Amino acid sequence: MTFITAEIGINHNGDLKIAKKLIKIAKDTGCDAVKFQKRTVEKVYSKDMLDSPRDSPWGTTQRDQKNGLEFTLKQYELIDKYCKKLKIPWFASCWDIQSQIELSKFNTKYNKIASAMLTHEKLLRTVAEEKKYTFISTGMSTLSEISKAVSIFKKYKCNFELMHSHSAYPMPAEEANLKVINTLQKKFNCKVGYSGHETGSYLLCVTAVLLGASSIERHITLDRSMYGSDQAASLEPKGLERMVRDIRSLSHILGDGKKIIWDSELPAKKKLREIFV
Repeated sequence: MTFITAEIGINHNGDLKIAKKLIKIAKDTGCDAVKFQKRTVEKVYSKDMLDSPRDSPWGTTQRDQKNGLEFTLKQYELIDKYCKKLKIPWFASCWDIQSQIELSKFNTKYNKIASAMLTHEKLLRTVAEEKKYTFISTGMSTLSEISKAVSIFKKYKCNFELMHSHSAYPMPAEEANLKVINTLQKKFNCKVGYSGHETGSYLLCVTAVLLGASSIERHITLDRSMYGSDQAASLEPKGLERMVRDIRSLSHILGDGKKIIWDSELPAKKKLREIFV
């Protein structure tokens, strides 16, 4: 069955109540896990960038905005407790080694390498050393860069799967190039999922599954008009519900490929084939 991750990311806007609502929606719609993003802001971004102006609900600088979107470890403790209560796994894509080490205390079942971090070899080694099943997004990456990342995970004998992705938010549908899923499967002989950043529709996610995607990751939000750079590339609750429903139905529709005569066909066979007797 396709593994479906509801990507909360930073769409919680630093509000634990919003995060819990999104976790509950993911659980109720049948998702397999929820995912967040974690950054040590001062390590990921330069001082000049953080000092530059940016209006946001938290202030007038990039630093204010970036810090406003980050949860503390105490808040992650509450998220961990809430997810355990609902019995839905959570994990995060960490953008720096400090964040990865800090979140390792929660002993989550999975790890995630964000597309932006695919070439951060020290971070990749830190993640691979944990030997947790890891999803590796491949947006804005060459096959050579992907190959280097794969070699690290193989070296540490850490199970992984690649995820075809496009790093524009939102992604133009005509640039989805979903056949790359098959390209990655053949080249790296591994499972390949799809992490979608398209606007609104979940058609591409369903198509990705038809092409053999082993997992789907999709950003979710309470309302696409909310503040945030990822909101427009997210699914609202009803869209998420329909996506999960349609992906789950595919396993029944596609079947196992074995040609059989169904019991439901027997009356028609008896009636219609009699004309040849």
